[in-house]
Amino acid sequence: MRNLLLLLFFGVATATFAQKKPDAVKITYERTSNGKYVEGQDPTIIIASAEKTEIVSAAILAKKAPFPYEYSLLDRRSGHYNMVAQLSAGQAVITIDSVEISKQNFTLASDTKKILGYTCKRASTVINSNKIDVWYTDALPFKGSPTTLGQNLGLVLQIERNGNFAITATKFEILKTKHSPIVHLPQGKPVDLLTYRDLLWKSRFITLPIFANEIINYTDEVKKAGDVHRFAKGTVIARKIKFPTIPPGHRIFVDAVHKSKGDAYDRTGSIFMIPDSEISFLQALQNSPALLPLYENGNGKKYQGVTRMASYVPPVELMRFFTPFGISHYNTIKIKNRTWQDSITYRQDITELATQLSGKEVWIGAGISNYDKGGHRFSANITIHEDRAKEVYDVCLPLFQTHNVMEAAGQEYPTMFDHQNGLLVEFELEKEVKNAVLRYIGTGHGGWENGDEFVQKSHTILLNGKEVHTFIPWRVDCGSYRDYNPASGNFPNGLSSSDYSRSNWCPGMVTNPHFISLGNLPAGKHRIQIRIPQGAPEGGSFSAWAVSGVLLGTH
Repeated sequence: MRNLLLLLFFGVATATFAQKKPDAVKITYERTSNGKYVEGQDPTIIIASAEKTEIVSAAILAKKAPFPYEYSLLDRRSGHYNMVAQLSAGQAVITIDSVEISKQNFTLASDTKKILGYTCKRASTVINSNKIDVWYTDALPFKGSPTTLGQNLGLVLQIERNGNFAITATKFEILKTKHSPIVHLPQGKPVDLLTYRDLLWKSRFITLPIFANEIINYTDEVKKAGDVHRFAKGTVIARKIKFPTIPPGHRIFVDAVHKSKGDAYDRTGSIFMIPDSEISFLQALQNSPALLPLYENGNGKKYQGVTRMASYVPPVELMRFFTPFGISHYNTIKIKNRTWQDSITYRQDITELATQLSGKEVWIGAGISNYDKGGHRFSANITIHEDRAKEVYDVCLPLFQTHNVMEAAGQEYPTMFDHQNGLLVEFELEKEVKNAVLRYIGTGHGGWENGDEFVQKSHTILLNGKEVHTFIPWRVDCGSYRDYNPASGNFPNGLSSSDYSRSNWCPGMVTNPHFISLGNLPAGKHRIQIRIPQGAPEGGSFSAWAVSGVLLGTH
């Protein structure tokens, strides 16, 4: 019996020690949010061995991953953490980070739990105010994690964030035969981590450069620069842009960067698109505002190209912005405890205007009303982002735009609201428009302290003779932009000009559109009227209202 037991013992021992040690482990991870499986996810996969940890995804392994995608390799012999971003089929960028993992600090806990049959220990940390719990096992002689977190703790089988989001191992495979590497580092010199992140971020959306460091100033010597045309004594620039087809729901943003090149004052700025029509706003830019159809409301004045007519479609205002008082150029002005900003960035979501841009080649213009030879330096881009936006409209009908972009060429100021008729626009719909919305931008100007720029005025919108909306467009947060306004005048009461509340704008800000519900509009003729109790002129000053409107909806 004793001999039999010895035989059995040595047989089992020989078989155990004769087993080939695992070369690596392959672990699949999936994400849950509030205990529910995250739909449409691409599971993360790691392969961990004594020498390295490779981090990829199921789609990468299946060669079905959409660009851009990332994969990583931790070389445990050198301690280098290699991150690779495949930006396109022919473009990849790599960075090497040896600090990301070594600088992690964890608090080790005594509690344990089972994951896929392995006893796991808990280590905790806090990242950007988020509590992170990392559950790892040291049952095997390998280390690895589905993220950078916990790579040196052991084999991480779960990462929890704030107790409601988790990345958890759902499949665990021991590889007993040597596996082929799945991560291949691309050729080329690695870039620094910030450059890597910037290139990866920018590859996630489409960027259409519109203007780059263009000068918008007042001059008699208007010169074209490349494909950027200059009009209205140099105060308007325009360029033809080809837009790709934009799938419904994708987000569209317009952004701009501004600096003063000599102008000390706050100015009205606009980025706009010029629609095709029999009489084009572009023709007026190239020649004269006199080419535009006239609008008259009974106050004795004639306004060029402000409303939609049978032969004319007004510009679509993408963004209205306001320059600060002399940002950058006048930063030499010293005020105690003030650090002036060197430039200002404007950014706005214009997704609702997608149908005016998608798949079209159109003229995009930008104007800053000014009379300064130095003027302004201006850049702008449009970016398109994959998304599932809810505000998708297949109707986008430009109706009116009273901002006199061609002021320097003689386009009349929008003072039509001194008459009870205000602004009246007639338009015709071929089909019913459901859930119609008026995208409305309105800002008041002029008149000094008693003018409409500084006085609250009600805007009343009437549809087919019936009032549908009344509101007062007003901003009370202008003091928030003081650091962008070095040349803003300081007054005896302790305020500067840029501090004062205004009619829906501040020096250095974007004016957001109002979205006014109009209900369902049947096919046929309709009429929209805008009424504003515009103040009377005082001496040599007068008030004016720049308003623009686009009808949105679905068929």
